[in-house]
Amino acid sequence: MPRITLETYIDADKQTVFDLARNIDLHQISTKHTNEKAIAGRMSGLIELNETVTWQARHFGITQKLTSKITEFDSPDFFVDEMLSGVFKSIRHEHRFIEQGIGTLMIDTFDYVSPLGVLGRVADSLFLLSYLKDLLVKRNAVIKSYAESKPLRTS
Repeated sequence: MPRITLETYIDADKQTVFDLARNIDLHQISTKHTNEKAIAGRMSGLIELNETVTWQARHFGITQKLTSKITEFDSPDFFVDEMLSGVFKSIRHEHRFIEQGIGTLMIDTFDYVSPLGVLGRVADSLFLLSYLKDLLVKRNAVIKSYAESKPLRTS
């Protein structure tokens, strides 16, 4: 099972970073390049424990849907979202937030299992792992930018 681990230092308090990381509106801003939109479940604001969101996005020229649920939640330290349905066999994304000085270390641990058995594992090594890591890096850069300087505008 591939695993992506990212650490992003953000010069903002832990609660702010925690809330931005679970903000549906900011997620859509950070994935604008894939036309990702919330189409069912929690569609705006801060997602909470046991809530779901269904995303629709375009990846590799194909429109896809993915439904995830917040399965663990300990504000402002930790939350987990897990895929309920979508193209992957499974996705589990842990979000941890640790105070560091006057800022916050945001740690993402993203585990997934590709579909299609051996073909999926080949895709992982050829392009999928780096593609997913790039999506998370871009998302974290947007969270960092908003936490450090920009007010969130959802309109």
